[in-house]
This record gives sequence, structure tokens and C-alpha cells, in this order.
Amino acid sequence: MNKNILNTDVQNFINKNIDTDIVSVLLKKPIFEGVTNLELTGQIEAKKKCKKKLPTWFRTPQIYFPNKLNIEQTSSEKTALYKAEIVAGKSLIDLTGGLGIDSYFFSKKIGKVFHCETAAELSQIAAYNFAILDVKNIKTIHIDGLLFLKEYDDAFDWIYLDPSRRNEKKGKVFHLSDCNPDVSAHLALLFEKSNKILLKTAPFLDITEGLKSLACVKKIHVVSIDNEVKELLWELHKDTKEDPMISTINHQKTGDDRFSFRLSEEKNTIAAFSTPLQYLYEPNAALMKSGGFKTISKALKVYKLHPNTHLYTSDHLITFPGRVFKINKWLPHNKRTIKQLGIQKANVASRNFGESVANIRKKHRIADGGKEYLFFTKDEKGRQIVLACRKAHLLP
Repeated sequence: MNKNILNTDVQNFINKNIDTDIVSVLLKKPIFEGVTNLELTGQIEAKKKCKKKLPTWFRTPQIYFPNKLNIEQTSSEKTALYKAEIVAGKSLIDLTGGLGIDSYFFSKKIGKVFHCETAAELSQIAAYNFAILDVKNIKTIHIDGLLFLKEYDDAFDWIYLDPSRRNEKKGKVFHLSDCNPDVSAHLALLFEKSNKILLKTAPFLDITEGLKSLACVKKIHVVSIDNEVKELLWELHKDTKEDPMISTINHQKTGDDRFSFRLSEEKNTIAAFSTPLQYLYEPNAALMKSGGFKTISKALKVYKLHPNTHLYTSDHLITFPGRVFKINKWLPHNKRTIKQLGIQKANVASRNFGESVANIRKKHRIADGGKEYLFFTKDEKGRQIVLACRKAHLLP
């Protein structure tokens, strides 16, 4: 951590050049004594990435930013705020502290927060920033969190972990054993030190796979922002025998869509089916990840189009956790379908159709964009159909 970066003239330069081409800064002669141009551009890039993701850090003067990779990997303020809604009590230990975004928001709900981080510079940066943000109830420790947990005598109300993946080359399919630390291998120690564990995993961890690896799962939170799943959060409660609850949330500017159900409900529910009616419903990303396809059908009294087509329909317009469309017309799919619809420009979606959007556009010469939406999908009997729709909105 280069404290010369915190000098007033350096900070003013960073703020004034937040939107400047960093290459032009790199190519300049050294601008400040004690601060390289590479360090300057590193601060500019990292701070710029915080503008939307971490607005508190972006707005606060004298914040020291780590490299942009740390910013990319950390929780956003929105997801950190959501995690803080889950916990309560006198003490929490963050075993994988990182930049400290989660610890910062936990500190607003918990009496004492322990922030453990193995990277010396990142631990130093987090401690410095906590002081700048006037946080007094976070203890920052440069140590492996599990090692500290073994040596610390007292228990905690909550343990929080955000394991990192050991091998990023494995693609999107991975197991908890691919992460560091491997939570599934340390559950005995974790439950010895706390009755409640909150685990964050990447959104592409399969929920069924996670349940096989973890014990005492009370609740799974599927958190998305603007229809993109950002995190899976696993609440583990010692000795719980409850059927896990799955809670989905999609944060949007217009408000939050939420839907919750139990795994046993989904397993035992029988969905109802129908041909397309007046309205079409497309679940948001969090609901799609959760797998609550039959439960949502029963709970909101909407019909599925096909067992493997996660699109729903109804005669009456309802509030739904996802996008809502008015079906203007639907037809069996064949060579004449698009000509009959007379649509040359539309937003195209392929759902359980067996053909890519690119191929559909090329075959039918459909330009992208406009107010029309075409859903290429299947009905209950497996027949290919096309639905011509426009977005529908509930009256305030």
C-alpha cells in the first residue's frame, strides 16, 4: 500500500481523470514523485469500476482502491446489503474478508465483526478504508480465517465465508471442493464455533450439487440484479432438520421481485398446462436458477406451456416475478408463420425450441429490435409454436 497515493494532489488528479484514457496517462512522463503512472492508472481504473458497484467507496474521499481484479471479485453494495438483512447478533467472523464490503455492511447489524484476510496488502487496505469510513466495530486480522478460528476460544453468532475458486480454467461447472476453503470439508470446525453459517457461492453452482455437499441447509437465497444472478447464499443452521427454503430476489430500479418456496413443495406440486391465453410470463433469472417451476404455477395460478418450457400463461394480468407480455397472436410454426404474422423486426427468444435465435433470424429474415417480441417454443403436446407479443404493464 503506497500511502503517497493519498496525497491531496494525487487524489485530485485521480478524481479529475476518472474518465480519461488510461493509456495517455501511462505514456506521460512520471507525474508525481513516489507514485508511478502505473499505480495512478490502477487507482483510476479501480475507482471507476466502483461508481455503480460500490457507490459508497466511490463517493468517499481518501479511499484507497486495490487492483481492479479485487473490485471485480468483491460483492456489490446491493448484494452486501441483502446479506446484512440475514444476520443479527453480537459477533460475526468473516473468514474470507477481501476488500471488506460484506464486513462493512455486517458491522451495521452486528456488534463486533472480525475480518480475516490472508493477503497482507488487501488486509491493510481494508483496515485503512474502514477507518476512513468511520467504522469502529470491525477488527481486521491478517491471517488465514480457518487458522484463526481454530485458535480463537470464543464462539460467534455467525460465520461468513466467500470461498475463492482454485481453478478458474474449469469453466462454469464446479464443485465446492474446487474452492478455497472447501467448506464441505470443514463443517465440523465451523459448527463447533457457531450455530449459524452464511456461505456465498458463485451463481453457477448447481443447487442440487450444493445440497449434496453441505449439511444443515436451512435456506438458499438466489440473488440477482437486473435479471442477472450474482450470488447464491446458503444459510446453514446447526442440527436443523428443516426442509430447505429457497428464496429468490431480483433487484431492479422499479422494485424487488421476490418469490419463496420449499424444495418439498416443488417436488410434490403438479403444474397445470394450457395453450397460450391472453398473457405470457417469463420468469426472472433468480426464479429460473431456483428451479421453482411448478410451485410458481400453482402459487400464482398461471399455466405452463410445456413441462420443459418455463413460460407461463393466463387470461388475467397478474404481478409476476419476471417479464410480462400481451399475446397478440400465436400460430403453429411452419414456413408460412412469419409471413402470416407480417413481422420483419422483433426481439426473438427461443425457449425449448431446438433452434438458436441466430438461425431463426437468418431463416425468417427477422431484424433485431423494436416493440414486437416473438417467442419460438413448444406447447403442451410438444408442437413447435410462435407467439407474437408486446410487453404488458400493470396499471399503477
